[in-house]
Amino acid sequence: MAGEGEEALAAFVALHGAALRASGVPAIYWESLSRKLRGEVFDAGDYFGIMQVEEVDEEEEVDEEMEEQFKKRPNPGNGPCFKVIVTNENGLQASNPDSVFLVDHAWTFRAEQARQQLRRVPGLLPRMASLMGIPFHGELPDDGSVQQVLQEMWKYNQTYQLSQGTAEEKVPVWYIMDEFGSRIQHSDQPSFAAAPLFYVPQQIAYTILWPLRDLETGDEVTRDYAHGETDRLIRKCVLLPWVPTEELDVSCFTPEPPDEHYQAILAENKEKLPVAINPPVYAKDKVFKVFTDIQQVLNNLTHPRFVFTDNEGEADILYNFSHFKDYRKLSEERPEVMVNQFPCENLLTVKDCLASIARRAGGPDGPRWLPRTFNLQTELPQFISYFQQRDRRGEDNHWICKPWNLARSLDTHITNNLNSIIRHRESSPKVVCKYIEEPVLFEREDAGPVKFDVRYVVLLRSARPLRLFCYDVFWLRFSNRAFSLDDLDDYEKHFTVMNYAPGVTLKQVHCEDFIPLFEKQYPEYPWATVQASIFKAFAELFQAASSKPAPLGICDYPSSRAIYAIDLMLKWDTSTDGKRIMQPQILEVNFNPDCDRACQYHPTFFNDVFSTLFLDETENCHVTHIV
Repeated sequence: MAGEGEEALAAFVALHGAALRASGVPAIYWESLSRKLRGEVFDAGDYFGIMQVEEVDEEEEVDEEMEEQFKKRPNPGNGPCFKVIVTNENGLQASNPDSVFLVDHAWTFRAEQARQQLRRVPGLLPRMASLMGIPFHGELPDDGSVQQVLQEMWKYNQTYQLSQGTAEEKVPVWYIMDEFGSRIQHSDQPSFAAAPLFYVPQQIAYTILWPLRDLETGDEVTRDYAHGETDRLIRKCVLLPWVPTEELDVSCFTPEPPDEHYQAILAENKEKLPVAINPPVYAKDKVFKVFTDIQQVLNNLTHPRFVFTDNEGEADILYNFSHFKDYRKLSEERPEVMVNQFPCENLLTVKDCLASIARRAGGPDGPRWLPRTFNLQTELPQFISYFQQRDRRGEDNHWICKPWNLARSLDTHITNNLNSIIRHRESSPKVVCKYIEEPVLFEREDAGPVKFDVRYVVLLRSARPLRLFCYDVFWLRFSNRAFSLDDLDDYEKHFTVMNYAPGVTLKQVHCEDFIPLFEKQYPEYPWATVQASIFKAFAELFQAASSKPAPLGICDYPSSRAIYAIDLMLKWDTSTDGKRIMQPQILEVNFNPDCDRACQYHPTFFNDVFSTLFLDETENCHVTHIV
């Protein structure tokens, strides 16, 4: 039997050891934890009880300190206040290997599915309303109760992320612990620690609870809701959902980060900068050998001056799908080989970096062509201060939370709930951008006035001197439902990326057909004028990105070339002379974009791109020289 136990423990540690170490679960508890997970042993009830804390009667006299503590209780609201205490007559010893407990999860979901699940899963809404102290009457879900739960749930939500699987499967999972786990209150000096664990054999997640010290009967079970945060100001910000303060006395000023910030990014990316080289010179009739792993290029590049090779060592052009890292080696050994990327181009393509370098063009608030953006990892206090100021002034406070480095609107959320934004910071590194509350809309016959965005492909020939082109064809994406500033989790109303959503209508309009329709709807705004303001924004963006040497800016490596897709929207704004204008809003810059539609409708697309970037021939290539 002992051998079987050791074998089971070894198998358990092989599967879960890394996660347990990362969560700080002491090894003394692993054997007992393994046994309880295998047997689904929930024995917390033998050691703990939930106690309701009586609310103070308003007519009773209370001292100021007690009243202040009451206001700051972790689960404020109209509902009763609970706490968990040790009820076992022998107390609890941290040195006891069995002092580890499983907490079940009452609700597990992805944020975008929450409303639908509350409406459709039998019994879920009443249970959540009861757990959160929200009055709920009747049996059928009503929109008011659903909305209250969606507002309040950010005080109860916890999160984890799967480390393997598709991009969709890696989107953070949120969960609410059962009534026992959810009633464990916060303390800056906690008596317990808690962490989620995904138990592989059952493909299910539990929360693991273990003591940080010995406890006696009657002692309270608490945990640190801001575990791991040591900075006092950041802790105050992170705890705002449970310990609200009237106003955060912090400036919302967000200057560009210091040089060290960019040095750290370079080191984290493991990118090696090139040595200085002279710009290569090629014979005018040279036929270039292209090594690529991009099927769209292999299928569509037919220009006679480019031939494909399977031998990377003999290639003149490396056109890779994945990120190139070792520019130093390439520059030292094969400086004449051109590559379809620039060192440090992540300053454009990663959302927090894009916001940082854009401040060179528009100061701490950023330029007019970029929505006001905060990095939630490094600028949380400034964001909260800005949010609270807007709230006091009665200004629109809808924001969009985006991961730094995911595309296709994955894990992207629109909200005017400050608690939600603060909590989303826990799931993955994110920026929060001002949501465009007054977008320029496009009238669809089948749907009414909808949001749309525009994708341009830009071609960066060199960083210094800056030579930038834009492909003359642009692509459009449309929402499927009429825009209004409500139903913020209605994907087809607020998002335009429909080609990855199963069973969703994809509206396609070619740019040549779009322009006359647009000008018919907005006769005072010729597309040529709108596009001129778009190109001006592109020029300013790339000037800012290349204005400083690497790693503070895009590296001016003479053998680099690149194409990027820039997604943008238009919003209504007011010019300095009081005129109503359409202001471009750059949403993101994409590395190695999907060019399937480009090739489908414009078969010469990659011939045009390669001629512009690698031959310096732009005639009849459908490109406009921007800078």
